[in-house]
Amino acid sequence: MIKVGISGKIASGKSEVEKILCRLNYKVFDLDIISHNLFENESIKNALLNEFKTLDRKEIGNVVFNDLEKKEKLENILYPELQKIIFELFEENKNEKYIFISGALLFKSGFYNFFDKTIFVDAPENIRLERLMKRNNLDKNIALERLNLQDDGNFADFIIQNNSDIDNLKKQVLEILELI
Repeated sequence: MIKVGISGKIASGKSEVEKILCRLNYKVFDLDIISHNLFENESIKNALLNEFKTLDRKEIGNVVFNDLEKKEKLENILYPELQKIIFELFEENKNEKYIFISGALLFKSGFYNFFDKTIFVDAPENIRLERLMKRNNLDKNIALERLNLQDDGNFADFIIQNNSDIDNLKKQVLEILELI
């Protein structure tokens, strides 16, 4: 099995790459969705309530986007469980030719080391800013702050430049699949 990690800057089109891979019948798992589901885990809930006094993801997100110490505490709560889940996914899907796992902070978390290959999705900042403001209903200043907290592609094996249309994005995904 070839383990492929996918990351990208916020609003770069990482989810669109996931959709393309799913339509091509590959196994794709999204760590961002999995981490949201961790808020239902009893020990995680207790740790979050102890640290943040809330389980509201939006409230916690607002705190960690503005406080690096709190962000690190959140990571210390979630990352060990996410790492365990990644290895469980590898084991459960060991008969697949490929497994794709995406996460917004795959590189900053160090999780990229668990993969055979990594893909980084990027787009120009002005496009990402517009997408983020529209998608999350954020004002420009808050959106700009969030743009700067995401992964960069320094450790990626492949970089997708999502600066055109969906057909171009699909073409790049197919080219990378050929190389893997």
